[in-house]
Order: sequence, then C-alpha cells, then structure tokens
Amino acid sequence: MLLALMLLALMLLAGCASRHSPVVVERSLSGASATEHKVVAGETLYAIALRYDKDYRELAQLNALDQNFTIHPGQRLRLRAAAATPPVKTGKVSPASPGPRPAKRAAGGAMPGENKTFVVKNPVPIPANIPPVTEASRPSASLAWVWPAKGALIGSFGSQGVTGKGLDISGKRGDSVLAAASGTVVYAGSGLVGYGKMLIVRHDDNYISAYAHNDRFLVKEGDRVTAGQTVAVMGSTGTDREKLHFEIRERGKPVDPLRFLPASR
Repeated sequence: MLLALMLLALMLLAGCASRHSPVVVERSLSGASATEHKVVAGETLYAIALRYDKDYRELAQLNALDQNFTIHPGQRLRLRAAAATPPVKTGKVSPASPGPRPAKRAAGGAMPGENKTFVVKNPVPIPANIPPVTEASRPSASLAWVWPAKGALIGSFGSQGVTGKGLDISGKRGDSVLAAASGTVVYAGSGLVGYGKMLIVRHDDNYISAYAHNDRFLVKEGDRVTAGQTVAVMGSTGTDREKLHFEIRERGKPVDPLRFLPASR
C-alpha cells in the first residue's frame, strides 16, 4: 500500500513539472532555409528581401510582380527558383546485348532508341519594365554617402547576429538619425524580428540602406529624402540599449558600410 502511494505521489509531481516547464521557441532572423514567404499586412517587398538577404528585383522577377512591386497580405512569395526538372524520355530503347552487331542506319531513318521526346517547362513571365538583375555598373561613386549618426562605433560588420550585417552606433534616445544618401523611403515599420522600428531607403537599382531600433519616424513610405536629412529619432526598439543599427545592401547582400562612408565625420 505504501509503495502504491509513493508511486502516485511521484506521478503527480511529474505532471506538475510538465505543466510548468518553459517552452523554447526558436525564431530565425534570416530564414536562410525558407523557400517561400507569406506576406503579412504592412510588409513591402524591400523589407522581405532584406529579411532573407535577397535582391528585391530578383524576388520581383521570380514572382512576376508588377512595376510597383505590389504584394498583398496572405500572398505567398517564392524565395528561390524551382529546381530544374530532369527531361522525360519516351519511346523504347533497345537493351544492350553482347551478341548482335549494331544496327545500321537506314536512309533517312533513325537508329533504334533515337526517338526521344523532352518535356520543357515554360519560364515564369517577367514584366518588361522591371530592370534586370545584373552585375554591371557600381553606382556607389555617384552616391554621396554621409554618416547616419554621430555616436561612437560599438558594433562592426562581420560580427555575430544582426550587428554583423552592418554597424551599431551608440547614442541616446532622441538623437537624430540621418539618411546616409539621397533616395526614397520604401519601408517604415516594425515587422522584422531583431530590428525594432526600421526604415529602409532605396538609393538606386543596386543599393538600399536600413536604419533600425528607432524610437519614431520623421518620414513615411514614399517620401523622397536627401543625404544628411533627419529621418528618424534614435531609440532602443527591438534591442537592449539606445543605438542605431545601420546597414547598406548591395544587390540584396549586406556589405561593410565603412567601404562607403567617409573616413571623417
């Protein structure tokens, strides 16, 4: 009887422990292994491209988007091209045999086994007015870059986590965040995990810049901004201290901003 009571007590303790054990949920910041993305309200193609380290033009072509890169909540965007389908062979192929000599080709005819049909998929249509993704032209020389904040450099390109995709610049809440080059605001939101309130500015076909952890925005999507213009107020959204996280993306890939920013502030 005593043994039965002890076993019952142990089972009750195990049940309580399982009810109160913390559940660990892992969320990827980049989703590098994802093959598609489901659009949610407030997202733009530029923000989705930044999340997956993709060129926004590549995603536009892959999903046959219009010239305005229009997307809708609930839409599923392909993030990579489908794997090539191997050709399908039809017709009979004569089995190899060691005895008989190879058949001779008849006049105007075909050798046995040469009657093959290949199935080829039609390519995804690409709107003619979306600029092609090319490796040509490096327009950085035509862009006048300035520092986006005046604080000390506290995080460098190539380190771990989100910081490693750009630079972290210290400051205090209320400090000005400046557009690093002239362009158009293409995203102003907080839908990307790890970036808090973030702005994205498109400078030309190859370059965008991102400004994360803002307290509030002073511009909105569609606004044209100039280099050095105050576009946001520094904060600590999505992070543990007041700072600006700044990135430059070249054809979708993070690059070291120190390659572009002037040596002197």
